[in-house]
Amino acid sequence: MEYAFFEGSFVPIEQANINIKTNSLHYGTAVFEGIRAYWNEAHRQLYILFAREHYQRLLNNCKAMFMNLPYSSEDLVRITVELLRKNQVREDVYIRPIVYFKDLKLTPKLIDYTPEIAIYTYNFGRYLDTSEGIRVKVSSWRRNDDNSIPSRWKVAGAYVNSALAKTEALLSGYHEAIMLNQHGYVAEGSGENIFLVREGKVITPSYSEHILEGITRNAVKKLLKNELVVDMEERPISRSELYVAEEIFLTGTAAEITPVVEVDNRRVGSGKVGAITRELQELYFRAARGLLDRYMGWLTPVYER
Repeated sequence: MEYAFFEGSFVPIEQANINIKTNSLHYGTAVFEGIRAYWNEAHRQLYILFAREHYQRLLNNCKAMFMNLPYSSEDLVRITVELLRKNQVREDVYIRPIVYFKDLKLTPKLIDYTPEIAIYTYNFGRYLDTSEGIRVKVSSWRRNDDNSIPSRWKVAGAYVNSALAKTEALLSGYHEAIMLNQHGYVAEGSGENIFLVREGKVITPSYSEHILEGITRNAVKKLLKNELVVDMEERPISRSELYVAEEIFLTGTAAEITPVVEVDNRRVGSGKVGAITRELQELYFRAARGLLDRYMGWLTPVYER
């Protein structure tokens, strides 16, 4: 039997249902996270990657949305470990916590409502092709402005913006979209942060470019500094720089580290996965599966040894 954590209790997944009148369903006011856990067969262990960081971001977003939950990040990590144990998960898995207003009143506001949290899991697999790389299109849809619906928050309604861009890319024969911000600079993918390599230097947009404060993005920055020892710069990136980059890769919990081999019908570098991207991938996946002792602090083991 598969379980979910739903409004304070562990229940069979079939019972974890909300009313069609639920306020957040109508107004997109839910806040969510995506968390991965990786199975290490040799260790017979399931490792949750950046569990505390994800739940702290969730709670920060909840605070911004006037959602006051009676849980700390430590509480939510503990609940998630218990959920994975109850479901006896022994394979890679994706974890989706979502916080929503459970009230049945149809008024678009953020106060005087009651927030609840649900957490469930499902088999996600690869979100994008991390081995051979993907083709991307610069979208005609601009990224949400911070003074509109902040992209730094994982708020459900904001992802209509991502859905429009992703759908446009798919219908045009591409795998993913790259979105510009309201000033015309590169922001991010529909659900990923972006990095470029030019003349051996790694470049990525800063938070001021209206992007998600990515947890995988931060991990990649640490790997670049500590392991690859390459120069890195955070600054505005013009669209035209995408066309002359030596390497491009996307980062995110779902996307992990995904190479980009073509932008708007233009090859990136040689059209193959670049050396820096490939080395980052190897380090990241080894760390995520508990194979690098120096990064065990990124992981929460699920099963007692």
